[in-house]
Amino acid sequence: MKIKHIEAIPLVRKLESIFQGGTYKITSRNTIVTRVELDNGVIGETFGGDEDQYQFDVCRIVNDIFAPQLIGSDARDVEAHWERMWATNIDLNNRGIHSLDVAKHCVHAQAIAAVDIVLWDALGKSLKQPVYKLLGGFRDRVPVIAIGGYVMKGKTLADLGPEIEYYKEQQIFGMKLKVGKLSVEEDIERTRLARKVGGPKFHLCTDSNQSWVVSDAMKFARGVQDLNLAWLEEPVRWHDQIEGNARVRTLGIPVNAGQGECSRHGCRELVVRGAVDILNVDATIAAGVTEWRRVAGMAHCFGVGMAHHEEPQVALHLLAGVANGLCVEIFPNYQRDPMWFDLPAKQPTVKDGFMHLPDAAGFGFPLRADTIQQWRQAVPKS
Repeated sequence: MKIKHIEAIPLVRKLESIFQGGTYKITSRNTIVTRVELDNGVIGETFGGDEDQYQFDVCRIVNDIFAPQLIGSDARDVEAHWERMWATNIDLNNRGIHSLDVAKHCVHAQAIAAVDIVLWDALGKSLKQPVYKLLGGFRDRVPVIAIGGYVMKGKTLADLGPEIEYYKEQQIFGMKLKVGKLSVEEDIERTRLARKVGGPKFHLCTDSNQSWVVSDAMKFARGVQDLNLAWLEEPVRWHDQIEGNARVRTLGIPVNAGQGECSRHGCRELVVRGAVDILNVDATIAAGVTEWRRVAGMAHCFGVGMAHHEEPQVALHLLAGVANGLCVEIFPNYQRDPMWFDLPAKQPTVKDGFMHLPDAAGFGFPLRADTIQQWRQAVPKS
């Protein structure tokens, strides 16, 4: 099980429409395919991430720094490999300005994630076991929710009802509604409509993507307090995640945050300082499966649930492998995430509100070579 080859391949696909959340807009679907070849003939192949600005930097770190370090090593030594990558000092032309320093660490963590995740895929394939079984095998199906309710050109309140009806027809368990782009009053109205259309058992939560000051977040929470929301995701701005989230929590609706953290250390602060009920840390951002497991164990000690930001091809196994896993998220809209539909050779079964784990070894998502070839980009020389 020696590592023979590691490669990161960036994919970029321009979207036909612009999707806007509370603090951002999406114009393209980027992802990174990572491959590892072992001397036993096993090939691990995974994809993950939606990085645009630093995508090539992530790939260069994998191909030029981590691959030479790990080739010839035993693929089973995932903890040792993780620590080696984490300890590597990487020069991204940082000038010592704090904002650039943070960006550097996030790029580093995403590169670790790409390698770590594909090693887990290769490990599962070598052992002929699904990854979720290697992680604990707590369940073989996970509730699935849709990410939707985007602000888009030509879209009105009247479009939200049919969107939710479509999710229900697809047997999806619930919805994460994007808020924060419009006024608080409009978002309250949209959320109330979503509950009415979805019904009392529909798993409804909202995501402002850190768009509100605390007073607006609390105003929104009071306006939807009777709707039995599953959670408020990232309700306050980035600089007030600790104290701000803690204040919003006092209103009784669970608070979910953590997708902006790139390590267990940032997640630790959210948990121990009472800022979250749920962590949605993303393994494709926060240094991979190995680090996500550490976060999940810590969170379990504090009664904090584990969600996962997007990336169902990885999240499904992680959430199935631990006792405090919650919901896996998907974009049922092809226009929003064509890679989810076109890159895996086969989609997992969604039935009665659950996404079912594949029986195949590794992550169980073989990738289409033609899709990779169509959207792959050449990594520019640094």
